[in-house]
Amino acid sequence: MARAFLRHGSNALLIGIVLALGSLFIAGLLRFSLWAAALGAVIFFVMEYLTHRFAFHAKPSNVAAVRALQHRLHYDHHVEPGRLELFLPWWFVLPAAMAYGAVYFTLTRSPALTAGLLLGNLAAMLYYEWVHYVAHIPYVPITPIGRWMKKYHLLHHYLNEQLWFGITSPALDVLARTYMKAADAERSTHTRFLYP
Repeated sequence: MARAFLRHGSNALLIGIVLALGSLFIAGLLRFSLWAAALGAVIFFVMEYLTHRFAFHAKPSNVAAVRALQHRLHYDHHVEPGRLELFLPWWFVLPAAMAYGAVYFTLTRSPALTAGLLLGNLAAMLYYEWVHYVAHIPYVPITPIGRWMKKYHLLHHYLNEQLWFGITSPALDVLARTYMKAADAERSTHTRFLYP
């Protein structure tokens, strides 16, 4: 299972960058507060929800190249939820990480603080990829919370695509009112084809 996880999308790249940044921190070559890494993780989790809801579920663009990107990054994932090749590719993750790093450095002017925030972002992204991966493979998680998170995400794919946008946590769904008990949710006819 872990070997397959490393083969898809950007996971090996994420692990490499997280290990490199973590090693530099442990070796004392990068000095930043672990609070910076925690804040970076929180920022990622907020962006996970916002990106999934407002960017990945945005209406199709009139520009063919953008529309093709929308299909590759998310629409096609709804068409074939079990096809792991449709998870986040390295060519999306690497520029996203560079953009986060550029914003952090612009705001902080501190290479160490930027590295700490970025480490938190990328560790959270790696966790997101793992939770998302487990949700889409034929595997029953060991822990009750893992089983619940898997079911939670699959509700988004198979019951109603306008609910349950959080992949790693229901917190922002609750705040944004996109959380609902499955028994109370209306079954959508657009879970597979977001914009037929």
